[in-house]
Amino acid sequence: MIILLRLFPSLVSSSTRSIRTILRASYFPLFVCQDAGKETCVYPLPEPQDLFLASQMKFEDFQRDLRKQRKDLNACSAETEKVCNVSSEEHLQPFKDKMEEFLTRGKNIKGREEEKLSETVVCVFLELSMFFSVKPKAGEKEVSPNTFFTVWHEFSSDFKELWKRENKCLLQERLKAAEETFRQAREKATYSVKPKHASGIVSI
Repeated sequence: MIILLRLFPSLVSSSTRSIRTILRASYFPLFVCQDAGKETCVYPLPEPQDLFLASQMKFEDFQRDLRKQRKDLNACSAETEKVCNVSSEEHLQPFKDKMEEFLTRGKNIKGREEEKLSETVVCVFLELSMFFSVKPKAGEKEVSPNTFFTVWHEFSSDFKELWKRENKCLLQERLKAAEETFRQAREKATYSVKPKHASGIVSI
């Protein structure tokens, strides 16, 4: 996997045919595991469909959702305070404690999600894009998930087709080898040496 990651920047600008040639000649053998050609053999790269879904992400959508959550929490907090102000002491509980617990938990979750999103955008995704030398498209200030994962999606789709064909070939080779081993074992089992007479002459 590391070798493919290092190869990735050059593949960004390569044609599909070039990618097939490079993979078949140099890199596919590195992914051949002991389960190759078996049902237990697992595709070693992210599934193309997962990469396609990732390419449809927009960080702006997540940021907008978090802003809406903040707005909703603030509105809920204001309404809770309003209810508590007009309620008598005997009617405050358990409403007040329950709502304070709910709002505190909601604000903590929202804060953690904001930190995770910021870390993902700045510390993970953008650094990953720089590592792979992926450049923003025209009109983009920064590399978008669509720009980055679309290339990965095309790459993984192409590689998976090659991977399936190569695994099929390996399966056929293993079947031929098994058939040959079985044939030789059967011939050995049916082969017998004719007994000799005491004189040393083989009986007919």
